[in-house]
Amino acid sequence: MPASTELFRFPLVSFLYERGWRQSFSIWGGFPGPEKEFELIKEYMKPVLGGSIIDASCGSGMFSRLFAKSGLFSLVVALDFSETMLQQCYDFIKQDKNFPQENLIMVRADISRLPFPSSSVDAVHAGAALHCWPSPSSAVAEISRVLKPGGMFVATTYIVDGPFSYLPLSRPLRQNIAQISGSHVFLSEKELEELCTSCGLVNFTSTRNRMFVMISAMKPVV
Repeated sequence: MPASTELFRFPLVSFLYERGWRQSFSIWGGFPGPEKEFELIKEYMKPVLGGSIIDASCGSGMFSRLFAKSGLFSLVVALDFSETMLQQCYDFIKQDKNFPQENLIMVRADISRLPFPSSSVDAVHAGAALHCWPSPSSAVAEISRVLKPGGMFVATTYIVDGPFSYLPLSRPLRQNIAQISGSHVFLSEKELEELCTSCGLVNFTSTRNRMFVMISAMKPVV
């Protein structure tokens, strides 16, 4: 597995994720923070509220737990490849005596090989994950497959634009980073739109704040 995938399987990294790691995204990347991000997500997800949602690459379950506690979804699937991240999610749930456990299940799976039938899920969320996937195109294509017609895909990642995007060696450098680490550097919202469109999703929208970007796209209604 790529280094970026294996990193999140280390117990210490999983332990630290909600204990400072994720919070640092607000400082260097402009991520609004879980509560504000959740409000943005709800706006994007309005067409599918009441349905099922996969929280893809859920990490320690920060958003999975928010989705379940909100009561806005009939079922929340906390999905990650890292067993140590899922263990953290489980531990956080056990610490909350009022947590609605009947509304959430945890699944360990590869984002490019989702164990769900085609057109079976109302929504997929991927928080700060797109850049960590070994093959974003394979992952988004798989997300498109499992979404029902009219289903929503909402994700956050970061964009490195500005002067860096104009460097003549930026594309080869990104390819080298992807080959070595398995992570990806996005240079524009257009690149993310093309990723979604190439995987059969439509109605792309985005919200920016410095490096942070939240995107949404829909599986077409046949």
